[in-house]
Amino acid sequence: MIIETEGYHFDFIDALNVFKFDETDKTKALYHGVTALKAVDLIAEFENFDVYIEIKDYFTYEEYKTPEKKSENEHFNWLKKYLKNKLRDSFIYRCMENKTEKPIYYLCLINFDNALNIRLAKSLKTELPVGKPSPRWKREFVKSCYVVNLEAWNRNFPKWPVKKLAK
Repeated sequence: MIIETEGYHFDFIDALNVFKFDETDKTKALYHGVTALKAVDLIAEFENFDVYIEIKDYFTYEEYKTPEKKSENEHFNWLKKYLKNKLRDSFIYRCMENKTEKPIYYLCLINFDNALNIRLAKSLKTELPVGKPSPRWKREFVKSCYVVNLEAWNRNFPKWPVKKLAK
């Protein structure tokens, strides 16, 4: 299944379905309407699991910074919270659609260097309930979380190649 979005070409060879989840076109079946909830960019559905994908392509450091933030750490924490909320809200959408029965993997494709992406992934994992954090829970919220750039994506997920589209 091939999809092009957010300036990237994805090929999910073994997916059952892949679609733009944060659909903004009101005429499309996957449009959620106007709500306070956020949505990940893509969802790839496989036989035994789903992959939620968020894409962030920052061309300059200034784009990464938000006007109300001042320090590097505040920018980092803002982005971590943003990514966490995207997953959580998308799960709520899918739960309301009765589509959360399979394990979920969360992949963030961000064009930062590997060191910053690893730091972001480690920090994000502490705030997401990865695995089954409570004995009362009957299932996992999210199986795993990765934050990778294009090179790391293709190295770690060679079965699902991604290319940057020419502008």
